[in-house]
Amino acid sequence: MLIIPAIDLKNGKCVRLVQGRMDAETVYADDPVRTAIRWADAGAELIHVVDLDGAAGGRLCHRPQIAQMVSAVRVPVQLGGGIRDAAVAESLLAMGVWRVVIGTQAVHRPAWLGEICRRHPGRVAVGLDARDGRIAVDGWARTTGIAAADLALQLEDMGVAAFIFTDIHRDGMQTGPNIEETRRLAERTRVPVIASGGVGGLDHIRALLPLEAVGVTGVIVGKALYSGAVEFGQAAAIARQTPGEHRCPERVDKHQGSA
Repeated sequence: MLIIPAIDLKNGKCVRLVQGRMDAETVYADDPVRTAIRWADAGAELIHVVDLDGAAGGRLCHRPQIAQMVSAVRVPVQLGGGIRDAAVAESLLAMGVWRVVIGTQAVHRPAWLGEICRRHPGRVAVGLDARDGRIAVDGWARTTGIAAADLALQLEDMGVAAFIFTDIHRDGMQTGPNIEETRRLAERTRVPVIASGGVGGLDHIRALLPLEAVGVTGVIVGKALYSGAVEFGQAAAIARQTPGEHRCPERVDKHQGSA
């Protein structure tokens, strides 16, 4: 199972929010490029970046910083937040972003999502951001009536590379990931699942490891890494203890299938 550091961008800085609230931020670094290098040097095999301003406003806001981060590290970077049209998605993939993460448009325009997946196989993930089990869109500002697992089943045959499941109530709280909902989702879909939200200690990493058997291939960790509650090297060592020898679908070269 991969330990995936998160870099959330707001006003050009690396921040962490509490439950996705834009007015509840903590700034952890002024330089996102140095932060990406920090995680790459620590041994990260994948870095998760979110343009928070883009997610809230519906338009990518941190293109220069994203380009610099991608150029600065030889670690795959997946990016979400404000990717609402094909031109933006394809320009990011051409820039060197390894995988784009689609959230809002996966709900509003599933046919469009399917077309992007077809044109860029293996390079499109879907963010399943849920509040009380229901999908939230527009930077988590609006909650729909769609259950996360139902949306996953609707989209799984479109060529989605991974589902990133976030329990919004736990995001930034460090109270532990939603193990049961993550398990249920992974058991219902054939698509690999990445867990997100709530990790606050090494015991939370250990609790997730059994879910690899049902298709959970990684966990995104944010605040716990920045606060020091989790040390990356220790978490990665624990994640490598998972029984069984197989190639995780997420462990691929940064430039595989580049546009």
